[in-house]
Amino acid sequence: MVIVVSVLVVVLVATVVALAASAVTRNAAAHRITAVSRSLDAPGPGSAPHPSLDDALDELERSASSEAERRARAAKAENRLAWALGAIAHGVVIFDERGEIVYRNDPAASFLAARHSDALVEEAITAMASDALRGRSAERELELFGPPRRMLNVRAVPLESATRPSGVLVVVEDTSERRRLENVRRDFVANISHELKTPVGALALLAETLLDEDDPIVTKRLVERLTTEAFRVGNTIDDLLELSRLEVATGLATDEVTVVSFLDAAADRVMPAAEQRAIEIEVERPPERLTVVGDRRQLVSAVTNLLDNAVKYSEPGSSVDVRARTDGTWVDVTVRDHGIGIPRRDLERIFERFYRVDRARSRETGGTGLGLAIVRHVASNHRGEVRVESREGVGSTFTLRLPAGPGPVAVTKEAG
Repeated sequence: MVIVVSVLVVVLVATVVALAASAVTRNAAAHRITAVSRSLDAPGPGSAPHPSLDDALDELERSASSEAERRARAAKAENRLAWALGAIAHGVVIFDERGEIVYRNDPAASFLAARHSDALVEEAITAMASDALRGRSAERELELFGPPRRMLNVRAVPLESATRPSGVLVVVEDTSERRRLENVRRDFVANISHELKTPVGALALLAETLLDEDDPIVTKRLVERLTTEAFRVGNTIDDLLELSRLEVATGLATDEVTVVSFLDAAADRVMPAAEQRAIEIEVERPPERLTVVGDRRQLVSAVTNLLDNAVKYSEPGSSVDVRARTDGTWVDVTVRDHGIGIPRRDLERIFERFYRVDRARSRETGGTGLGLAIVRHVASNHRGEVRVESREGVGSTFTLRLPAGPGPVAVTKEAG
């Protein structure tokens, strides 16, 4: 009997010990889970100081769910930032604190692991990133001779702190177009000052001479020179106003303009100057139903400038041919002369403002140097283009290409 009682006591003690150990284990687990939950998310004001295991598990689930939502929001924000950086035109490269690339957008990808001149950009990016990791911001201008020739601005800045950077941001900006526009603006100011200064100075000198002149014959000759120089200034100002109007034009007119109408109008404007030089303007009349969509005034101005140049740079007694051809999609208006031609080295620059192949001849004929610039702007405003082919001593052919208008058109045999 004593033995049985002893066995029961031992079993009871063992059970109590097991239950106590289980309770201790559950409490320890609850405290560990609570600690993990608090590391993920701070507990609310109602958190129990000694939570049960079920309470701890509930808190862990809430914390895990909150952390998952936070990570999802962070991932969404990161994707949005990556999309925004990829959409900008500048090259963007981000380095971490070890100098490893963690992000680069598409414009910057062409500079990394590149060859030829772009390898210089990669070298500059790496060197400037290393300096920025030491807390030194840097900026450098690179000139790549191409082709095509480009100007790049590379800027590197430390992230978060200049004393202890957590990374580096490098931005590569292509400043070629901005530099080109700056050069064009500077050249324009210099050229227009020169173009106006010369005739204005001549006007002042002629007027001063005319004050003290009594000879009627000399007076008449001086008045004729005054008139010529005054017209020269007026033509320059008119062309400047026309060019300025073309540049700021926003909405192109959508009128359906027959090609024959603006060809005839342009030929009528140039006919007096052509007759003075005994130059025949031969217009091959296109079909009446051949049209383009655009601004008739601009089209007349463009063809007039092409004809005017052709007459001025042709030899007396020669001819200028005008014709229009279409393939159903484009209309090509061609002006061909048999004049002095254009040197190959000048073909790329003849559409610049005030650029002249033969300055002496241009001054003799009264040209302003703005005609072909006007033609280029008209072509651009009509979503077309202007092209030139020329041989020195043989002549030049200018082609103004414009989108064909709606409706049936006569496709020429040559274009077809």
